[in-house]
Amino acid sequence: MSTLNLTLLTDLYELTMMQGYFKNQNRDIVVFDAFYRNNPCDGGYAICAGLEQVIDYIEHLHFDEDDIGYLKSLGIFDEDFLEYLGHFHFSGDIYAVPEGSVIFPREPLIKVIAPIMEAQLVETAILNILNHQSLIATKAARVCYAAQGDGVMEFGLRRAQGPDSGTYGARAAVIGGCKGTSNVLAGQLFDVPVLGTHAHSWIMSFSDEYTAFKAYAELYPSACILLVDTYDTLKSGIPNAIRVFTEMREAGIPLTYYGIRMDSGDLAYLSKKVRKMLDAAGFPDAVISASNDLDEYLIESLKQQGATITSWGVGTNLITSKDNPAFGGVYKLAAVQDKNGNFQPKIKLSENIEKVTNPGNKTFYRVYEKSTGKIKADLICLADEIFDEADDLKLFDPSAPWKKTKLPGGSYTLREMLIPVIKAGKTIYHSPSVMEIREICNQEKETLWDETKRFVNPHEIYVDLSQKLYDMKTDLLNRMNKE
Repeated sequence: MSTLNLTLLTDLYELTMMQGYFKNQNRDIVVFDAFYRNNPCDGGYAICAGLEQVIDYIEHLHFDEDDIGYLKSLGIFDEDFLEYLGHFHFSGDIYAVPEGSVIFPREPLIKVIAPIMEAQLVETAILNILNHQSLIATKAARVCYAAQGDGVMEFGLRRAQGPDSGTYGARAAVIGGCKGTSNVLAGQLFDVPVLGTHAHSWIMSFSDEYTAFKAYAELYPSACILLVDTYDTLKSGIPNAIRVFTEMREAGIPLTYYGIRMDSGDLAYLSKKVRKMLDAAGFPDAVISASNDLDEYLIESLKQQGATITSWGVGTNLITSKDNPAFGGVYKLAAVQDKNGNFQPKIKLSENIEKVTNPGNKTFYRVYEKSTGKIKADLICLADEIFDEADDLKLFDPSAPWKKTKLPGGSYTLREMLIPVIKAGKTIYHSPSVMEIREICNQEKETLWDETKRFVNPHEIYVDLSQKLYDMKTDLLNRMNKE
């Protein structure tokens, strides 16, 4: 997967438009923004993920002989255009929000500044990568929030929509907060912890449950998590597990990481019974882990019911984001450079207000409340705008501009979120490791208010426009309405 040429991972119309630009001698430098309109799962935020794979895609972007041969066989591309593709490389600039960052609707997550043919081609792959990994990272963040500090393991590979989804989804899940994955390939590719216990088939392959547990404990004494629900959790599984743990202790084997896993039944009821049995037997530090079609809502409910589970294995509902299987990222033209090198804003109109785009060459700043370090708002502005934290900052809702807030100078801090990652076709950004991005993400989530992290009717973080950008957008809309 890491060496596959993804150049033809694109929609056909990107290539037909490219040929149209080529034939019309259109070499304009343009700005495209990748952004999304609504948070997944009706949540209050999302997590940005996939940038490292976007950069890798751009670095390896080229049309080889097989690509050219295939395109020629379609019978819709002319020889001069195919010859151009044979020498194609990306020569533009890309700005992006770092992976692991908390993000909100309508703000540019990736900004491409490049000749229009180049900027057009990369649309599909950028969205494919960004949409998928951001979706799974967001779902993982929600699951981990529900777990309230307990460890969460991603183990949905067998239910994922194919190898890429399972592997890059595991990467994103770890970024979102999971402590590890069952996916060994993901562990190899991304240097993340791989975790797992055993299946019911292990128990069933032995003459009895106790013998199966004992054999497993002898093989993995320092990571001994026993699956106790193959026959009967309370009458068979837990007593046999306690017997094995007792024998390990009597043999002088350190119980460094041990416990049980349940994959069926009433997890709230069973976990409370199991905790009492383990404590009474002298194993108060034994892990109680659980699986069985878990998601953030079920984990939250189990917590509220007093479940004593301390480790969670989440599979299908995480790796597929089952209740919200798509992240609605889009890629829109925002500006075209004129002969004087100035970017002329472009806007897309729509009957749906939320689909009207923000024009111009933009960036955006995160506004933090200085006293708490929490996010106050995000401010989208033109790329050349400068703000001074010593000055008062006026914010207003672009959908209802009479709703205004003034932040006194010195009461807030600003952070520009878009950073340069590729300049003139060359990568200038080094991606952190996945585990480093996970830590960045954990720190980012701490800047959210609890009200924004709740699952039902979360508080909305406002994404505002600067006065200059708002005026530009309003002027464009007014001019277009007169035509």
